[in-house]
Amino acid sequence: QVQLVESGGGLAQAGGSLRLSCAASGNSLKINVMGWFRRAPGKERELVATITSGGTTNYADSVTGRFTISRDNAKNTVYLQMNSLKPEDTAVYYCRAGPRPTVWYDIWGQGTQVTVSS
Repeated sequence: QVQLVESGGGLAQAGGSLRLSCAASGNSLKINVMGWFRRAPGKERELVATITSGGTTNYADSVTGRFTISRDNAKNTVYLQMNSLKPEDTAVYYCRAGPRPTVWYDIWGQGTQVTVSS
């Protein structure tokens, strides 16, 4: 079983930056794609960014140009560098893992809160 542990959230001012990390532990499942999702208060959970083991990335339109996803395959860790933060980026951020793009294991970490003040 895979466990996902997110960290790095916190409070930032608009225009500031934060870096999130997610470490996957356990090796009973094949992991190809890793990604970040977020849920803002009163909104549906949305996909923020994904990255495959080969380095192919994909971003939501709302974060393109501001967020950068990266990963360390040797450490099974995925990162999300968030720059030029906006108040609408305020949400709980979760990472997920899957065996191939668009397919996700039903495994969730505890999430990490990101709050951006205006």
